[in-house]
Amino acid sequence: MSNTTDFIAELVRAANEVERLTEIERGRLFERSVTTIRAMRETVSIQSAQADADKIVELQVMVAIRGTRTKDPSEVRDALLTAAGMIRDLHIVLDTGTEIELGGGKPV
Repeated sequence: MSNTTDFIAELVRAANEVERLTEIERGRLFERSVTTIRAMRETVSIQSAQADADKIVELQVMVAIRGTRTKDPSEVRDALLTAAGMIRDLHIVLDTGTEIELGGGKPV
């Protein structure tokens, strides 16, 4: 497996065992997720929006506002699975060489 698929598996495992994660482990997973997603987006020329509709902003808000200490493990689980899904999708785009069209119909 590649580093990317290993990380996706790590995120899914962590989501399934979220109650066992410490605050530090949660924080590191979110930090790595955001960094990985931004780097992969940059590689495929997708700019991160500063809008609420951008899932990466949602992940950052989850960590910044609610923190990694949230009492509701389902929030952390959902965020970890969202991150894993975003990384998986970007990995597929990068692996297959798929072109993405944004707004004006021009490939990115």
